[in-house]
Amino acid sequence: QVQLVESGGGLVQPGDSLRLSCAASERISSSYTVGWFRQAPGKEREFVAVIRFSAGTSHYGDSVKGRFTISRNNAKDSVFLQMNSLKTEDTAVYYCGAGRNLIWSSIWDPSRYGYWGQGTQVTVSS
Repeated sequence: QVQLVESGGGLVQPGDSLRLSCAASERISSSYTVGWFRQAPGKEREFVAVIRFSAGTSHYGDSVKGRFTISRNNAKDSVFLQMNSLKTEDTAVYYCGAGRNLIWSSIWDPSRYGYWGQGTQVTVSS
């Protein structure tokens, strides 16, 4: 059973950058897809970015495309989210999720991910 721990959140100003980390309790196998989601108060959990461990391919939500980059380390036990040009609307709790054998059409759906971290708060404010 994979355990995930997010870190790297904080309070920043608009235009700043942050790098979030998601550390897994074990090496993540190629059958997994790991995604970043975020949830603002009163809103549903929103898809941010995903990386498929089998091929290293990634995909992004429209609201973060061109500003955020998802990556993994060579040991395949951590996933990162580099967030640049942050906006106030990026404020949310960011969660890392992992799911096995996900079909590509389902990667946007948080209910498909069986493992979640506790989340890390990102606040973008002037």
